[in-house]
Parts: sequence; structure tokens; C-alpha cells
Amino acid sequence: MARSSGSSAGVIVAGLTAAALAVVGFFAYQASAAQDRAEKPSATKSAKPSPGASDGKNRTPAEDTALPGDSGHGHRVVYALKRQRVWLVGKNGKAGRTFEVSPSTVDPEPGAYKVTSRASHVTGSDGVPVENVVRFADVDGVTVGFSAALDGSTPTPDASRRTGGIREQRDDGEALWLHAPIGTRVVVVR
Repeated sequence: MARSSGSSAGVIVAGLTAAALAVVGFFAYQASAAQDRAEKPSATKSAKPSPGASDGKNRTPAEDTALPGDSGHGHRVVYALKRQRVWLVGKNGKAGRTFEVSPSTVDPEPGAYKVTSRASHVTGSDGVPVENVVRFADVDGVTVGFSAALDGSTPTPDASRRTGGIREQRDDGEALWLHAPIGTRVVVVR
């Protein structure tokens, strides 16, 4: 009987080892895919003008996606209010990814902030379930942060409500989540 329990234990250990390797492989694949997305911004996203491009200047798509020159140095998140665009900037000072966002009704003032809190899944101030929430500012009692709706929507904000969610697509939200732990600088420019 001791012999069969020994071989049962061996089968269990082998099964647990195989499961652990599968989980590690899955996470390695996800990390690799996220890195690939961060290094290769979508051509369709960079080719179309952002909703905020109508700030009095006629920008080419390359100008619209160019990292603002007044956005600081080093590892950071840059958010341009008028262009409604975010850049994820590495330690080398180069943007590895840029994408459009849909702001709510409350904007932070231009300046430097730090990520103060994060949440993987919550309900947004507009009642929509969101993920990858990265908060960085407070404007007169309204918390401002980035998030992605679980249904992928970026609804037009209700102008009668004061909300601070800056919505992004889900893959962009995942990239920002991975790029911006608590304490990461967020630079807001006009």
C-alpha cells in the first residue's frame, strides 16, 4: 500500500509541476504580447487625427502623435489635454506607446503629478464597470485617473456630472497599468 501512495504522490507532483509550467508559460506569453504592443503602436491609431487636434493648428498625423517637448524627462506618463492623447515614456525618454483617450468633464491642471492609487476592477463614477484604473490627481474633490471600460466603450461624458475618468481602449489600459505603478510621474500638458 505504501508503494501505491508513493506513486500517487509522484503523479500529483508531476501534475502540479505541469500546471505550474503552463501558468508560467501563459504569463510569459502575455508579457511578451504586451511588450510587443508597447513597442509597436498601432498604425491605425497613429494615422488618424485625435479628437483634440482641432486646437487651432492643422497637425499632420506624425505631429499629432509626436511626444510634447515640454513633458519632462525619464520614465513617465504624458497626457496632452487638447490632443486627448497619452504617451508611455521609458527611462530612455522615448515614447514606447501613444494612444487616444476620451476624457470626462473634469480635467487636471497642467503640471506634474504622481500615481497615487490603482485598482484592477471597480465601477467608474459614471456607473460603468472599468479595469486597470490608475489615479493621479484630485480636482475639487473629483478623482482623476485613467481607466478602460470592460465593454470597451468610451462614451461621451454627461456634461451635467463632474467625473474624472479618462477612458482608454482595453489594450491601452493594460499597457498603462503595466507602465505606471504607484509613484510614477504623470505629466499633464495643454
